[in-house]
Amino acid sequence: MLRTPLFDEHQGMGAAFTDFGGWEMPVRYGSDLDEHHAVRNSAGLFDISHMGEIRIKGEAAELLDYALVSKLSGMKDGKAKYTMICNADGKVIDDLIVYRIQTDEYLIVANAGNRHAVLVQLLNAAEHFEVEVTDESEQWVLLALQGPKATSVLNEFVDVDLEPLPYYSIASGKIGQTEVLLARTGYTGEDGFEIFIPDTEALKIFRALAVREEVRVCGLAARDTLRLEAGMPLYGHELTLDVNPFEAGLGRVVALDKDDFVGKVALEELKTQKNWKLYGLKGEGKRAARAEYEIYLPGGENPIGQVTSGALSPTLGYPVAMAYLDGSLELEIGSKLEADVRGTRIGYEVVELPFYRR
Repeated sequence: MLRTPLFDEHQGMGAAFTDFGGWEMPVRYGSDLDEHHAVRNSAGLFDISHMGEIRIKGEAAELLDYALVSKLSGMKDGKAKYTMICNADGKVIDDLIVYRIQTDEYLIVANAGNRHAVLVQLLNAAEHFEVEVTDESEQWVLLALQGPKATSVLNEFVDVDLEPLPYYSIASGKIGQTEVLLARTGYTGEDGFEIFIPDTEALKIFRALAVREEVRVCGLAARDTLRLEAGMPLYGHELTLDVNPFEAGLGRVVALDKDDFVGKVALEELKTQKNWKLYGLKGEGKRAARAEYEIYLPGGENPIGQVTSGALSPTLGYPVAMAYLDGSLELEIGSKLEADVRGTRIGYEVVELPFYRR
């Protein structure tokens, strides 16, 4: 398995590890619950250097308008956008965050397991444009500092004032003498920053942040329950090559009014279909329906879909889940359902996403 430049540091801190997208990543350092609550109440620090970074220069806006489902040319410098890259069949190769660094330069962050698939798709599309596509993933360490105290903590280290930086934007700055990029984005439902650091300079910055009293170093287990509470999809669960953006409830990112882009013809047709729909579900009691558990109408014999992600919410105290259900049912908020939890039917109801808002 691949390892981030901070692997030895994590090992020295007593982390337990797991395979995530081919990377040996920290899953926890102690208590999953303590790490989760630290992010909700103070600040949590994550190593997310397994993510891929791809820089586009030249006719970058034109390439991205063609290769991605959203309109990227309308972005302003220093802004970020959540979007997707689909194949010609309109199915999701990956969901991405795109940062516009300047007029002819963009930085894309892709999921670890999809980095090469995204790069290949972009390079194929780049044949039509005067553009330079560079995989910079090996050059960066990416840290996420998330939580209500993240801004005040990070402000003590950087040479720019982070308070006025809007959500979904990016700025350059320095931590000591190290030039970094500071993006006010994240995957936890909390305020915070993702910090792009040259790999050779990352260890000292990680250590400086990790020892702060307000900060707890966190693993992927807490990251998963945090993003689930925030209703954020995870590739391999809510998003796969079998899913299109409309089924995932993310049709808002698809700009069908663009002249042409990869997957447009298929997506125009898929928009009107009702095969599957992603729903948020709230459960009874404390037993949580997990991924691949089946969902039924009350008393029904045949499943109407299955859970993609589920857990007992540490913040809310009851089970929550996201599930793909039969789209033709057009279930309303409050609809009663049942989940088969290891042979026992547990009551669930349809609720709005996200489950948690800060």
